[in-house]
Amino acid sequence: MTYTDTIHGIEVADPYRWLEAADDAEVDAWIGAQADFAQHYLEALSGREKIRASLGKLWDYDKHGVPQIVAGRLFYSRQTGLQNHSIIYWREDAPGSVEKVLQDPNTLSDDGTVALTGYSISDDGKLMAYGTSASGSDWQEWRVRDIETGKDLSDYLRWIKFSSAQWTPDNKGLVYSRYAAPEGGNELKGENYFQKVYLHMLGTSQDHDSLVYERPDQKTWGFGCTYTDDERYQLFSVWAGSASENAFFYRDLKAEGEASVVELLKDFDAKYDFIGNDGAVFYFTTSLNAPNGRVIAIPTDNPRVSACFSVSI
Repeated sequence: MTYTDTIHGIEVADPYRWLEAADDAEVDAWIGAQADFAQHYLEALSGREKIRASLGKLWDYDKHGVPQIVAGRLFYSRQTGLQNHSIIYWREDAPGSVEKVLQDPNTLSDDGTVALTGYSISDDGKLMAYGTSASGSDWQEWRVRDIETGKDLSDYLRWIKFSSAQWTPDNKGLVYSRYAAPEGGNELKGENYFQKVYLHMLGTSQDHDSLVYERPDQKTWGFGCTYTDDERYQLFSVWAGSASENAFFYRDLKAEGEASVVELLKDFDAKYDFIGNDGAVFYFTTSLNAPNGRVIAIPTDNPRVSACFSVSI
């Protein structure tokens, strides 16, 4: 069947709309036929094995991630040659210390389709929160691992998408953003709106996680949540859809009473990446009036004078 829409008085045919019915048997058959056709065509190419061998040689070398030191422990990733995934290692930051495997994503599935999407080390260097996804899905599942023993704790977080998990300053919990659990069968095809920020305390069920921030008036907004190094401010980087421009909010954790969220940068007029703070002064890299980027400082008690602190880069 061919569908036709009338757009601004012009009829526009859409002969492929029937393919949007992902669960339809006819669509499944069409996808299978296309895959078979493509596979037979690719297998018949005379130079395919030569290209495969050449790429194998080019990719077969050690690959190292950027190390980080946390509480006297060194954490880093390394991939030897043609492994599907890099392995996360750790050791004490001292001469002669023994290297240990912290997480090997290659063991998470037989076919390599489960990937490590990110990890975060607690400030005391004792725990690692890590996320995984299966078969290229944006959905992530996050768990917590005891670094010394290499064993996972009971914590298990689901329905996380487009979010990491960040440790609270006291290392007793994680802040993360997630969506409502989709209805059965819609996990991979349903739309996701109204992302919310939650606090998970270690050793508890996700059902008991407390809501940190939401915007029921903005269904496309998403949130990244973290803390300043001095542990005074809770930070929210706010994004809308796929736009590169973002907003930036914060909460003063040392304010009297229940602190509200301050919408410091709310116009989505540029990209703002938080660098750090010196007390109440926040530093960002931004694209605002600077195609090549610049560094700005914003005194949160008088944000209108931020331009006086601009430094082009």
